[in-house]
Amino acid sequence: MSKKKLQSFKLFLMVLPFIILVLVFSYYPLYGWMYAFYDYKPPRTLADSQFVGFKWFQSLVSSKTKLEQIGQVLKNTFAMSGITIGTSWLPMIFAVFLNEIKNSKFRKVIQTMTTLPNFVSWVMVYSIAFSMFSSTGMMNSILMKMGVISEPILFLQQSNHVWLTQWLWLTWKNLGWAAIMYVAAISGIDDEMIEAAKVDGATRMQVIRHITIPSLLPTYFVLLVLNVANFLNNGMEQYYVFQNSFNKQYIQVLDLYVYNIAMGSGGYSVSVAISMLKSLVSVVLLCIVNGTSKAVRGESIL
Repeated sequence: MSKKKLQSFKLFLMVLPFIILVLVFSYYPLYGWMYAFYDYKPPRTLADSQFVGFKWFQSLVSSKTKLEQIGQVLKNTFAMSGITIGTSWLPMIFAVFLNEIKNSKFRKVIQTMTTLPNFVSWVMVYSIAFSMFSSTGMMNSILMKMGVISEPILFLQQSNHVWLTQWLWLTWKNLGWAAIMYVAAISGIDDEMIEAAKVDGATRMQVIRHITIPSLLPTYFVLLVLNVANFLNNGMEQYYVFQNSFNKQYIQVLDLYVYNIAMGSGGYSVSVAISMLKSLVSVVLLCIVNGTSKAVRGESIL
């Protein structure tokens, strides 16, 4: 074996463990898609279940009520994911202004305080929300003592602004953590370019506009493509803990809908069928964003 081939083989062996992990945790679970073609009822095995072909896929479009329900779920999913992606530039701007804080100790305190919520579970987040915004929570107590209201406001039971409130909780939890990559990218910007701009009379805002932000755009587009690839996978834990009978219609996203069907009404095979369609839509969205990135930046990411 030549020296070049030996070097390539060594590099392949270094990558091999990660390839195995991807195969085991990303591709092997796709075997579960077979359940969508059977009338599966736990705890029976797949061999003991009746093969029904595309029955469950047809059932998704055969009932007007189910179509309306799925339409509302998709509307919720697209709305919440759309708000998140539409404001995905916030961590970048936060990182830029965090970098502009000259006092290093104060900057570290701010970065630490905004990063810590990422490590708090959604159950704990809901506990905080309940302590603050329940009918007997801190907010209602303060407003009633001040005479602003005479009866408690049911903040957590309202469905009028549930998309906005869920986005606010998500932003509070993830803003600092999402900004870490941009902070690292800022540290990689050439200092000579910034110094040259200052010598030419550029202000701090001009340096941010013409040097810092353009240098962060490649990182932003990579993260944007990853977020769009998971457009329909906007999680379940957050909406599961915040859902109740008052806001369920507007807070139930696709992942939560699949879970409620599988665990609540026993439609395990139907939930798998919906998951398959969700994966196909995610692939289409990923291709669209990759094409958009190629048109804007002149190069694709995939």
